[in-house]
Amino acid sequence: MKTVAVMGASGTLGTSIVRMLLDRGVHVRALVRATTHRAKLEALGVTDFVVADLMDPISLQGALTQGPRIDAVISSAAGFTSHSRRTKDNDIRADIEGYRHWVDAAKIAQVPRFIFISILECDKAPNVPHFHKKRLTEQYLVEKQQPYLSLRAAAFLDRPRDVVAEKVKSGVFPDIAPGVAMDMIYSPDLARYAVEAALDLPDSAFNQCIDICCDIPATGPMLAAAFTRVLGRPIVAKPVFSSLLTPLMPLIAKIVPSLRDGVAVLFWIRKGGYVTHDRQTQEKWFGKLPTIEDSVTRYCQERKF
Repeated sequence: MKTVAVMGASGTLGTSIVRMLLDRGVHVRALVRATTHRAKLEALGVTDFVVADLMDPISLQGALTQGPRIDAVISSAAGFTSHSRRTKDNDIRADIEGYRHWVDAAKIAQVPRFIFISILECDKAPNVPHFHKKRLTEQYLVEKQQPYLSLRAAAFLDRPRDVVAEKVKSGVFPDIAPGVAMDMIYSPDLARYAVEAALDLPDSAFNQCIDICCDIPATGPMLAAAFTRVLGRPIVAKPVFSSLLTPLMPLIAKIVPSLRDGVAVLFWIRKGGYVTHDRQTQEKWFGKLPTIEDSVTRYCQERKF
């Protein structure tokens, strides 16, 4: 039986990863914070919990060096979360210094596979803090010579705080970047790729970054049209933000520091930055890319629309 340690196991993506690992007969070690609610993971069948924190190197090393031997780690944790804000964690330290501790712990434990959930085109967004921090971790993995695979995920069709479902029920698809096409991915697909990377891919697939997305980039109206076809009723794309509010966002971000990263992400997306230039590598290692239509279909089925 293989053992995979999952950082960020209690999150939306992490839970999907854990479920798929358990379905494959893998022993899952869930790294959780002391404040993490474990009931959902326990219900899935997780029994191996280790309290660890990205800012506590000793706890991370202990989580990876105690038996059984760890065959791979999957890292979907991020400082940029509502949980971090509630617990008043420092997002920047968690996503930079904390992830360096995590990479160091994997290197010390001689973990043969480090699967890192990154962000599409993060190497081209130095002025977007949330994205650039992912790039810094990728660079640190190379520097430490830790065997890794970075899955650079596109925008989630099902966002961590899924506002799409309720809007679609009322006939609206929330469009955050009107007129701009961006790449998307349904998070269960990303979870499946992470599990395949941990268990199935050959060693030759490692030590690189792979963009993860659907077959084509999509605009809000394209996604609304897909929902219309799948549900058999009209779904219309509507802007999330008023056109009058958009020019004021940089000023708002200066007044409210917690919004700066989000505003930077929004402006970067609106400039067309969330589009891959390489779909071939994903197809090489993971097979045919999911289509927008198929992703929307499965999304609606799982939410029982």
